[in-house]
Amino acid sequence: MKKAFNDLDLKIRIGDLEITVLNIARETFTKAMPRHSHGSKSYEIHYIEKGYGTVIIEDFPYKLSPGYLYTTGPFVFHEQIPDEQDPMVEYALYFKIKRMNKTKEYLQNEVSKKFEKVNFWMGEDNQHIQPVLQELLYELDHQYPGYQESVKALLTQFLVKLVRNYENRTYTREESMLINLEDSKDLIVEESFLYDYATITLAKLSDRLGLSVRQTQRFIKERYGKTFNEKKKEGKMAMAKTLLKNENLRISDIADRLNYSSVQHFSHAFKEYHGYSASWYRNSLS
Repeated sequence: MKKAFNDLDLKIRIGDLEITVLNIARETFTKAMPRHSHGSKSYEIHYIEKGYGTVIIEDFPYKLSPGYLYTTGPFVFHEQIPDEQDPMVEYALYFKIKRMNKTKEYLQNEVSKKFEKVNFWMGEDNQHIQPVLQELLYELDHQYPGYQESVKALLTQFLVKLVRNYENRTYTREESMLINLEDSKDLIVEESFLYDYATITLAKLSDRLGLSVRQTQRFIKERYGKTFNEKKKEGKMAMAKTLLKNENLRISDIADRLNYSSVQHFSHAFKEYHGYSASWYRNSLS
């Protein structure tokens, strides 16, 4: 079950940071989320309400359980795998940040400074964030008079509580990475390669972005340092590894899911990309 609010474009300001919230969702993960990362000044916050699973951050696994919270910031590769018997129910917030000109009213404060520096953190929530998330979804779902003001206040409260959690430095990586990019286009590109890795085409992506094919090619190259085909292959190969962990799937089934014309074509592409065969990788997991 999933409840999602997309394309929100809600802007709040904390200190000298303008934070644009684009997506807020609560969903049950019954399938693995393949390895991916977000672009510059992009952040995703995950709160595990119930269930269990694993998140792999830069090839290192971390166990997830109820009450756990983690932040993935710019260029942090992560893959999320639910427990088959008790899959995770997760709240996720996706947003962008931009540093604004400092004024007397909006000077850099302790919250904005700390948030800007941390692009990966994981630990148990000790600030009672779940009620804030529940109230956020309630306000967005019902849209009573004044709900936008209420949502912005709740988002501010959420981010303050998040930064307070950072004081419990369970796992963290600090890094300041702020580059002025277009928020919505970055999100469209990332979601296209994350969810439509098997069928996305340059023409489809160009149409979603409202750009020409040539502009789209340039956009991807500037943002990710890769061509469209390289970025698409990265998404497919990440998902291939995830699917190979499921012993109930034949390699031919995986080739079909990833939209390869034959199992031979898939096997060749996998070995060329990773340097070892799909069957070798599957056997190495046991």
